[in-house]
Formats: sequence, structure tokens, C-alpha cells
Amino acid sequence: MTSHDPLPVTRGYKRRSSGSPPHPPTQNNITQTQALNRNMEKIILKFPLMLLALHIQSGEFSDSPVLEIVEAPKPEVVEFNNTIYGTCEVTPVPNLPASQPQIFGQVLFKQVFPNGTLAVKINLHGLPADDQQARAIHIHQYGDLSQGCVTAGPHYDPRAVDHPGHPGDLGNFVSKQGVIRKFQKLPEAKLFGGQSVLGRAVVVHEKEDDLGMGSDEESKRSGNAGKRIAGCVIGITTPRLWQETEGLPGEEAEEGN
Repeated sequence: MTSHDPLPVTRGYKRRSSGSPPHPPTQNNITQTQALNRNMEKIILKFPLMLLALHIQSGEFSDSPVLEIVEAPKPEVVEFNNTIYGTCEVTPVPNLPASQPQIFGQVLFKQVFPNGTLAVKINLHGLPADDQQARAIHIHQYGDLSQGCVTAGPHYDPRAVDHPGHPGDLGNFVSKQGVIRKFQKLPEAKLFGGQSVLGRAVVVHEKEDDLGMGSDEESKRSGNAGKRIAGCVIGITTPRLWQETEGLPGEEAEEGN
């Protein structure tokens, strides 16, 4: 092409001079813009309610920390002022021998998202009035009571450690006048995130937990606590049950936390 040849023209393209006014937006462009604005507003408004937290696995900084994003159940965490509540309605296992007590009651849970310590209330009845047998209570892996507590599986042990280092090892309890009433904290257990105990089972055993001090391998798995005589599945709930059971022994330790 010589300097005298005309410049090539690209079909379908019409150049607009710099002084020309912009083309007015079409109705389709306006609709798309409005939809985008609405979506952005939803994201901006919703973001504070997502309540996502970066947690350091094991709760401590290390040379190679593992970060995980933890999300609390919604809408409950918003409805209940950043607090999650759980309940577990304890009943005896089917076909329980007559020599074993018929234990009923509740195990309640409460945790403030994202850094609160899990608080637990144990309120059980049905034991003999003169019963002096210490009984272990643990959280087990599966919320499956289709065959009694046998199908609840082993202790919930997400970190693959020996007993009594499992997050749901509540300990041993002796009844007073046939009743077990106790408030305590479970620092390693949670109601949110990938290691939540929601949907898992609480199991009451016939005997005392040896706290891993026994000489056999079962001691390191379950504490040799014997048969499973009562249990329940942990579910999410409202604050009502927690508020109705105030004043359990040890509950004053919760004040200020």
C-alpha cells in the first residue's frame, strides 16, 4: 500500500468523534446495572452477618499454623446474639436390664461465636437415691441411636488422640438423691465449624471412666466405662431451655465470660 492509497475501512465499525455525546444507555443496560447494584447492596449488608473467623488450629500460633474459616449456623447465630444453643434429650437405651437405672433428662450446650468456650449443663434423673456409682458421660462420634447407643460409634475424636484427650470427654458424675446436676466447660469442643458436636451423641455409661490410666488399650479408647445405658443426639435449639435451668452447681463460674 502506497502513501496515496486510501485507508482500509473495517465494516460494522463507526468511529465516534471525541466531541460527540455518548450513546444513551439502553433499557437492557439499565436493568443489568440496577440488578448489579442490588446484589452489591445485599453483599455489603450481609457481610457483617457472615461472622466468619480465622482460627488457628489448636488455638495457638505455631511455626506452620493451619488456618481455617469457621462459620456459625445461620440464622440462629444472628437471631440469638452471636450465640449457639444445643440440646440433647437423654433417654434409656432399649431393652435395658432391670439392674440398670432408667436415666432421663437433658444435656444442654451454649457457645458464643467465634471465640467463646463451650458451656454444658447436665441435668439427669432416674438413678437410685442411694446410688454411689460414678458414671462416665462422653460425646460419641455418630448421632445414630437406631440400635441404642451401640450405633453411636466410638468417642468423638477428630484429632486422633488417646482418651481422655477427646473434646467430648465430660468426665465422671455421682448422683445426689438420684439426680445429676452439673455445669461445666468443654474448652476443646465446639458447636460450629468443621469439628462441631452438633448431630453427635451424648452417652451415659454404667461405670466410672478410668481416665486413660488403665493397663489395657481400651483404657486409651474409652476409659473402660462399661455399657452404654442412656443417650441422646445433640441438636440446635433456642435459648429457652438454657434459661430455664439456671442455678446449676458451678454455673456461677460462667459469669463474666
